[in-house]
Amino acid sequence: MPSVQPLSPAAPARPRPLRAALALAGVTFVLATCWGAYRVWNGEPYPEVDPNAVGTRLRAEAERVQDDIGLPVPADVLPRRVETGACYYRGLRSVAHIDRGRSDVRSFILDWQTTDVPKDTARTAQERVRARLSQQGWKPIGQDFSDMGFGYEHQSTGDRVDVGWYEPTGTLAVSIHAPCGKVPDGYHE
Repeated sequence: MPSVQPLSPAAPARPRPLRAALALAGVTFVLATCWGAYRVWNGEPYPEVDPNAVGTRLRAEAERVQDDIGLPVPADVLPRRVETGACYYRGLRSVAHIDRGRSDVRSFILDWQTTDVPKDTARTAQERVRARLSQQGWKPIGQDFSDMGFGYEHQSTGDRVDVGWYEPTGTLAVSIHAPCGKVPDGYHE
């Protein structure tokens, strides 16, 4: 009678290094594709901001600009509160939401103007503002926003100061604004 040999259990299959590497590469590719598609659709996210801190920062800069200008400005001309503006979707999502501002992202602005300012007085006042902003590291971003005007941007905050003068009425206009930022849930102006 032939002898029957017992079957030995098969050794457990070892994962092959190539298969493991391919599986890892596939998972990485899928995750990277999903992340890339998300970023293309939504665009770069807005930074989170504290509206009270932004308002305080803009008011402080408005006071410095007013001091630089050195003109008597009636109290009723100076803004009492920081206004907010609409900000829009970024990325391809902006095409799907054209002209629809986001409720969770706002820009902030503080502006005022005074009239009957002679050209030479306005130019001197603007030069004082320009000199201080340059000295503090603000970068010029443009000129000629008006008949005689300019803008500066703060490199770390993105805040802007625009000062313009309009010849027909002698209006000296100041605008200080912060870029769009994501506000906390439940924020109301």
